[in-house]
Amino acid sequence: MAKPGFEDFVAARITGGQVSDDDVITLRRYIYGDMTVSLEEGAALFSLNNADLSFAGTWYELFPEAIGDILVHQAQPTGYVSAENADWLIRQITADGQICTRTELDAVLHVLEKAREAPVHLEQFALRTVADSVINGNGATRSGSELKPGVISEGEVELLRRVLYAGGGCGGIAISKTEAEVLFDLNDATAEAENHPAWSELFSKAVANHLMAMSGFTPPPREVALARENWLEQPGGFEGGLGGFFKRMISGGTSAVREAYSEGDNPYAARHGAMQAEIAVNEVVTEDEAGWLVNRIGRDGVLHENEKVLLRFIREESPNIHPALQPLMDRVA
Repeated sequence: MAKPGFEDFVAARITGGQVSDDDVITLRRYIYGDMTVSLEEGAALFSLNNADLSFAGTWYELFPEAIGDILVHQAQPTGYVSAENADWLIRQITADGQICTRTELDAVLHVLEKAREAPVHLEQFALRTVADSVINGNGATRSGSELKPGVISEGEVELLRRVLYAGGGCGGIAISKTEAEVLFDLNDATAEAENHPAWSELFSKAVANHLMAMSGFTPPPREVALARENWLEQPGGFEGGLGGFFKRMISGGTSAVREAYSEGDNPYAARHGAMQAEIAVNEVVTEDEAGWLVNRIGRDGVLHENEKVLLRFIREESPNIHPALQPLMDRVA
């Protein structure tokens, strides 16, 4: 339930056409006066955000922070985003029928990054939102007229990277098939564009991670994750906690997966021996994975440059190449 006077204050700001720094301070007092943020107050914040208003810079700090507190810190159990709350967030974002704004995307990413666990479909929603915005040329990732539809800039590569890293807390460390499909769709849609070079690296290594880097691995159960709270939330130390761990895995190929799991301060180190064997098995591209890759690459009938980079990366990293991939490998020799 919203605090008395809160909804009237929000309505007055909408009528007035702006939210000043003083208004943000007042909103913060309303919201956190009793140290709780309700879903009703969250909905009111979305109504403010969706209105055609002039916002003070501090609004862009308050909005994702408050939404994150509602869905992550005040949820029970703390840190776990329920499917119902994830659906509530998606409904709030899509209620106006517009492409997700950058402010709303920041809220989603704040939730994903702060949560110990979140529904996979929330991360997929964020990833598809960024991909759609890149293709359409408006929405969440667009902040300047110099950015063009169908072109992936450096800032958008980093935003995609941020979404993928956040997905490490949504049920799996390895890149999922759904995530890989979205990346392929984005690559197909922008294949002829002058994308930033960082996109080629992110695309090839993320898809290779799906194919080779423990695609069958599942994270520790909830009770184990809770016992490792300090490491999971650690801002420094072991490569910045879980986000840095996932980043290390993607940035260095399958050899970096081994290194990431063998670091002394890593709480997974006790399982290192078993994981070495699992990595060795999953490093080999299986028949099903090879079939998926061949069909996916051939979907539009063109072997794009980024796909060639991916194939070369697999050839270098995989201990053997499945026969189904050999005709493609021959084309990038």
